[in-house]
Amino acid sequence: MADFRPGTPDQDALLEALIEAGHLVPSGVPGVYGRGHDYEDVRHRFDAYVTRVAAEAGERPEVLRFPPVLPRQQIEDLGYLENFPHLAGSVFAFEGKELDARAMAETAGAHGDWSGHLHQTDLCLTPAVCYPVYPAIARRGTLPAGGVTIDPGGSYAFRHEPSGDPARLQMFHMRELVRIAEPEVVQSWRDQWRDRALQLLRHLGLDADFDVANDPFFGRSGRMMAASQREQSLKFEILVQIAGDEPTAIASFNYHQDHFTAIYGIDTADGGRAHTACLGFGHERIVLALLKTHGLDVASWPADVRSHLWV
Repeated sequence: MADFRPGTPDQDALLEALIEAGHLVPSGVPGVYGRGHDYEDVRHRFDAYVTRVAAEAGERPEVLRFPPVLPRQQIEDLGYLENFPHLAGSVFAFEGKELDARAMAETAGAHGDWSGHLHQTDLCLTPAVCYPVYPAIARRGTLPAGGVTIDPGGSYAFRHEPSGDPARLQMFHMRELVRIAEPEVVQSWRDQWRDRALQLLRHLGLDADFDVANDPFFGRSGRMMAASQREQSLKFEILVQIAGDEPTAIASFNYHQDHFTAIYGIDTADGGRAHTACLGFGHERIVLALLKTHGLDVASWPADVRSHLWV
């Protein structure tokens, strides 16, 4: 396990077991793994389960799909670098001439620092699947009556958090749903999905519960923002004990108020400023919780759990 930064003893043991069982494939970089067949099969089945639960609740969200990169300007407009500089990832590329390329290749061949040969592009890695939704909806103009619900899918997100904890990945999938509407509509939707998601996960045999939470804001001012977020109950998380001393968040429910709509100028049909909320299921963490709870042999999972996924 020399390629990985160590976690707690039980995190290291779980990671070793997941690799041995073929669920994860080590890359040599902490928090970046390939995934085996059963792991991916469960992940896709869970995603379909969420879609069915939404349909049973009468929701038919509009499907939009985006690549796992964002325009750099969007990250700047959102203030992401002010609040989460420690998590951001920017895309750099080579733009030099032949001599520069040779020098870079020589340095890279010796595993030296070849970053000086690269230049920042107009792209950043997507840190949250909901981010591209807001400018896309803003381009349409005023919202229809009742607002919109968007399904941006279970796309990849990136956060620079190298760790030996198999539940803390640098590249991971978040299945999100986004509600953009009048404030009271958005708040009600967020709370309904919090309760719905808790039941959804408990039906899979997970010992899940929710709690008020906060985002990992950076620095001294970030601590004040985190305290305010908790005080206003703007963020809830569903927690499951996986490995380590603390339970792991496997889903989150965020009420943004008018943070995004003020930036992009999104208004409701009656002329008021819209509010937004999103929910996110952490695919990999949920699969990990299921494997830890029911065993690494997926075929031997309890029949009632499999009945929700193998449909």
